[in-house]
Amino acid sequence: MQFDAAHRRNLLIVAVAVVMVFFLWNVPQLDALLYPFRLFVTYVHEAGHGLMAILTGGRFLHFEILPGGSGQAITAGGSRALILPAGYLGAALFGAALFYAVNRFHRTRAIALGLGVALMVVSLAFGRFSVTALLVGLAFGAVLIGLAYKASRDVNALVLNVLAILTGLNAVLDVVFLVGNSSAALGNIRNDAAAFSAEVFPLVPAPIWALVWVVLALVILGVAVWYAVVRPLRRGQ
Repeated sequence: MQFDAAHRRNLLIVAVAVVMVFFLWNVPQLDALLYPFRLFVTYVHEAGHGLMAILTGGRFLHFEILPGGSGQAITAGGSRALILPAGYLGAALFGAALFYAVNRFHRTRAIALGLGVALMVVSLAFGRFSVTALLVGLAFGAVLIGLAYKASRDVNALVLNVLAILTGLNAVLDVVFLVGNSSAALGNIRNDAAAFSAEVFPLVPAPIWALVWVVLALVILGVAVWYAVVRPLRRGQ
């Protein structure tokens, strides 16, 4: 079956999003544009910890984001074995799921609206004690809701693809950093790999856990790309 015009347009949008991400990462003059997305990745990372705490029977108290791009989630109870990796892997899963949804279901206005509302709710419920977290969530939420109502399907698709690609790949790069810097910390707060090694499985050093998370994150992103783009392209549907 031959690709129709809609599918060709969708592939073009994905290609444009990839080019935009490449320039954002590699042109120093665009660092100011990249900065809000970096904060958004931290937002998703910390929200991932909190959501996993809730899913494993614990509580998500609140989360914080610092202007420099670091953050922390404050949780109580739940499974530490699942909560600790849920930051990096949760960000990778978010990027992968968003990329898949945008490029397979094509209801980009509905996706933008739903994500925008979700960001508003999460920010007000769990980010209200951190000015940066609150501003990041509300700002991105407002932009997405505005795009859902005012922008075309293609513009929504482009913005969502850029957001998905940046979040997913940044999650991978962040955890790659941990492989060689597993002792990095924020004050007295250990990074996730170091905390996992100390609290959950001390027989395995933190760099090994970071490497495992890298592989898992790449698998998550690879599956999304395969089912959203490669497989339909091979089948011509």
